[in-house]
Amino acid sequence: MDFAQLSGGRSRRALALALCVWSLISLSCAARLTDSSRQKLDVQKHLNRLNKPAVKSIKSPDGDIIDCVHISQQPAFDHPYLKDHKIQMRPNYHPEGLFNENKVAEKTKERSNPQAQLWHANGRCAEGTIPVRRTRKDDILRASSVKAYGRKKQRSIPKSADPDLANESGHQHAIVYVNGDKYYGAKATINVWEPKIQQPNEFSLSQLWILGGSFGEDLNSIEAGWQVSPDLYGDNNTRLFTYWTSDAYQATGCYNLLCSGFIQINSEIAMGASISPVSGLRGSQYDISILVWKDPKEGHWWMQFGNDYVLGYWPSFLFSYLADSASMIEWGGEVVNSEPEGQHTSTQMGSGRFPEEGFGRASYFRNIQVVDSSNNLKAPKGLGTFTEQSNCYDVQTGSNGDWGHYFYYGGPGKNPNCP
Repeated sequence: MDFAQLSGGRSRRALALALCVWSLISLSCAARLTDSSRQKLDVQKHLNRLNKPAVKSIKSPDGDIIDCVHISQQPAFDHPYLKDHKIQMRPNYHPEGLFNENKVAEKTKERSNPQAQLWHANGRCAEGTIPVRRTRKDDILRASSVKAYGRKKQRSIPKSADPDLANESGHQHAIVYVNGDKYYGAKATINVWEPKIQQPNEFSLSQLWILGGSFGEDLNSIEAGWQVSPDLYGDNNTRLFTYWTSDAYQATGCYNLLCSGFIQINSEIAMGASISPVSGLRGSQYDISILVWKDPKEGHWWMQFGNDYVLGYWPSFLFSYLADSASMIEWGGEVVNSEPEGQHTSTQMGSGRFPEEGFGRASYFRNIQVVDSSNNLKAPKGLGTFTEQSNCYDVQTGSNGDWGHYFYYGGPGKNPNCP
C-alpha cells in the first residue's frame, strides 16, 4: 500500500468520524429543541386549562390580573366528578356561637379587620362571576415542572402520634394544636404581616390546618391563611391562600384554584390575591378571620373569610377521612429553611419577632375555636404547642375575655442562638 492509499484511508475514516460526530450533535440539538418545544406546548396547555374565559379583567396595582370568570366556568368543574354538579350557593348551616368580632374591634380601636385586597382599588367582579388570579407563563416556569406548579413538595411524614406530623426536612413550625376528638371545623383571627424571605424557594405562612387520618400516605388536609411565597407568586406580597390534599401532598390537591376541587361562589375575594394593609412594628395592627366548617347536611367543607364573605366549599367526595370528620386541628406558622450557605435561614415567621415581645411587635392568633359534632363553635380543650427549634421560632399561649384562647408566635430565624 502506497502513501496515497494510506492517506486516503485516513481521510475517509476522519470524514466518517466527523460525520458521525456531527450527526450525534444534530440529534442532540434536535432532542433539545424537541424538549424545549414540548415544554412550551405543555406550559401553554396548562395556561389554557387554568385561565378560563373572562367576562372582564381587572389590573391590580401589584401587577396581578384578576379575571372575572363565570361561576360555572371555574377550574373546579374540570374534575370528572363535578361535570354535572349543581353549585350550592350557600351553606345549609353556619356554626352556632360565632365570636362577635365587632365587639372586639370596638374595644380595641387600634386594631381593624382588613378584608380589602389590592385589586379592589381598580374594580370588582359582578354577581354570577368569581375573581380568579391569572396564571402567567413565568409563574409556571418558576416551578420545577408543569405538574409541580401550584403543589407543595411531597412530604415524607413519619407515622407518629406527635404533632410534628407534617414536618419534613427543611420545614419548621410554631404551632398550637388539639387532638383526641372528632372536629368539624376551626376558626381563628390571624394577625397579618409581610415577613422577609431570604431565598426565593422559601416561604413563610400563617394558617390553620384541618387534618384527618393517619400521618402516612393518606393524610387529608384543608388549610387556609396568609403566605409570602416568591416561588409561587413571583413577589414578596402577603396573600390569602388555601390548600387541600387527600393523599399527604402526593398527587391530589393544590393551592387556591390551581386545580379542580374547591368550588368558589363569592365574587368579592380572589384566592391568591394580595391582602392590604398589613401590620407594622409599633404601628397599626391588622388581622383577618378565617372559618372552615363541615355542613352537617351536605357534608361539604365551607370556608368563610371575615364576617361577610362565604367563599365556597370543598366537596366531601374529595376526601376519605375528612368525609366524616377531622382528628386534629392546628393553628400557627410554617417556614421553609433551605439552610442557605449551611446556616439557618433568616426567613421570618409572623412578624419576625419572638412571642414574648407581645402586641404590636409579635404576631398573634386570637379567638381560636373548634366546631363540635353539634355544629357549635367552642373553645378548644387540651391545647398543645410544638416548635422544632424554639431559639429560631417560638410560640406562647394565653386566654382572656376579649381574645378568648390566643397565642403569640414566630421569630427571626437565624440569630446568635439559632446559628
